[in-house]
Amino acid sequence: MVSGVQMQYYKVCKRKLWLFTKGITMENEHERVVEGKILHERAYPRLEEREILVDNTFKLDALDGEYVREIKISSKMSDADRFQMLYYLYELKKRGIIKKGLISYTKERKIEEVELTEKDEKAIEKAIKEIHAILQQPHPPSLKKLPYCSKCAYYEFCYALEGDE
Repeated sequence: MVSGVQMQYYKVCKRKLWLFTKGITMENEHERVVEGKILHERAYPRLEEREILVDNTFKLDALDGEYVREIKISSKMSDADRFQMLYYLYELKKRGIIKKGLISYTKERKIEEVELTEKDEKAIEKAIKEIHAILQQPHPPSLKKLPYCSKCAYYEFCYALEGDE
């Protein structure tokens, strides 16, 4: 079973996905991750259904009527955030639960609505297969220099392995 975090990392960086899944976690002390954890703890105080573990496989931030809700600090990784939400909607649909998604971006004070389409379902199924293939590799995928690498919890790990950049 793939997790929502793995689905997001699949969109952000395949190397990060591999490292995280193999138990090489650099996030625990990373400033942005700690900030995100605090945000999640304080999110949706008026909703009763928060931090919902579904079938011991994935966790939703909150349920609010017809919506699955996710909270994010900023929309800088909105494609990955959207893909993570689509994965949740896909998994719920497999269980006979049809929902829409709302992603709240606190920094920009905006909300994005997400609906699962057949095209999205095919993309999720393809991603699940690719994630399993990536995780079968004996070594992490090669380093791809991306614009957001310097803000990543794995930055020093990746660039120390690859030499000076």
